Amino acid sequence: MPTALITGITGQDGSYLAELLLEQGYKVIGMVRRTSTINFDRIRHFQEKVEIVQGDLLDQMSLISILQEHRPSEVYNLAAQSFVPTSFTQPVLTGEFTALGVTRVLDAIRIVDSTIRFYQASSSEMFGKVQEVPQRESTPLYPRSPYGVAKVYGHWITVNYRESYNIFACSGILFNHESPRRGLEFVTHKITNAVARIKLGLDSELHLGNLEARRDWGYAPDYVRAMWLMLQQDAPDDYVVATGETHSVQEFVEEAFSFADLDWREFVVQDPKFYRPAEVDLLVGDPSKAGAKLGWEPSVSFRELVRLMVQADLETWERRLKQAAVLSS
Repeated sequence: MPTALITGITGQDGSYLAELLLEQGYKVIGMVRRTSTINFDRIRHFQEKVEIVQGDLLDQMSLISILQEHRPSEVYNLAAQSFVPTSFTQPVLTGEFTALGVTRVLDAIRIVDSTIRFYQASSSEMFGKVQEVPQRESTPLYPRSPYGVAKVYGHWITVNYRESYNIFACSGILFNHESPRRGLEFVTHKITNAVARIKLGLDSELHLGNLEARRDWGYAPDYVRAMWLMLQQDAPDDYVVATGETHSVQEFVEEAFSFADLDWREFVVQDPKFYRPAEVDLLVGDPSKAGAKLGWEPSVSFRELVRLMVQADLETWERRLKQAAVLSS
């Protein structure tokens, strides 16, 4: 039975990846930080099937100890400070987790067992002020946020350890990928959650920033499959994972409200406080290398993605309303 370590297992991607690896017959070790309020909601339905261990990207000795004790054959580094707006208000902390944290994991692998295969979660935010359209593995990087800058460091330190120490280290340059498990602070889930609440009479407005920003949105379970495929190849490499389509935030809004039979213009308010100091206007990836070498392709369309997220939020809020009614009766 192969063993895999996932940092960030309680996040959207970590939870879907853990499910995939369990289906593939892995023993799954999930690393979490020691805090007073660890949120296990995304993995609660299979939590008894994985082993949760405490570790921290800020503490290299904890990483070394985990590798020594559990001897994983694969490590997926999904932990990070991953919310772009927070990176502007906490740039140093973002750098510690999202940049230097990668070095600590890689160095722990170098010290304990350099045969461990390593996956680094790189990001389309590294392209920032895009230098070509679409963006591919060779596109020059021009990050426009502390988060993007930190991801560039993590990306290149992964390349450096691959070339310097012959570690099987891959970076997946993943474009935006969503699901009902996406954090509510991210604009996609913020939109679909608001649509559900407005439809059920719980809210009357949705405040958003730049509606013209364009993103390449895919479905998170598709993207974690690409992560796993990267570590099954004969040689390590870096891959863009994307749908190859771009849509504006406004298109996402229109589709979400339309699914609930609502006119978005009656509810959406553009609010300057949600604009970024430096905007990323257009992201669209070229996944042809992942298609050719990994045999990977997305399975869920943009429209299907928006609708499944709205439907999930409607079901969540309907269930909560029923539970509240029962408790008050």
